[in-house]
Amino acid sequence: MLLKDIVEANHYLFTDSFESWQDSIYGAAQPLVDDGTLDKEYLDKIIENVNTYGPYFIIMPDVAMPHSTLGGAGCHKTAIGFCKVKKPVVFDPEDETKNARLFFTLAAVDNDKHLQNMVQLSEMLIKDGIVEDLLAAETKEDLLDIDKKYSE
Repeated sequence: MLLKDIVEANHYLFTDSFESWQDSIYGAAQPLVDDGTLDKEYLDKIIENVNTYGPYFIIMPDVAMPHSTLGGAGCHKTAIGFCKVKKPVVFDPEDETKNARLFFTLAAVDNDKHLQNMVQLSEMLIKDGIVEDLLAAETKEDLLDIDKKYSE
């Protein structure tokens, strides 16, 4: 399942907090930057998009899916990164449903693989209890246990 792939690719991060929502975009994507999947230009574009359109990638309370455009500048591979932050990141102080603690950063140059990743992510997140389990996760082993639990 998706979480196992994320762990095997070393595309995960657990952290306590970020200084700002802008820092959360860079921080959550760091595992993807570290292996050359993304660079700062792609992340700058996400921040520019939030400044223009608002936090468009908050897909449900506590869950963010930061992404720019398919094949966007600064994107070199297709992948998903995972980040869990203990202190919620506030994207809209007027609307706490726009806070996020789980980040699934999307990178896409291959449309078919990107769509497959999106389907896997959507199917995973609609499973009862998984968001709560992800919010409780603190290690890569926890992610692997969650992956196994929801794959059965």
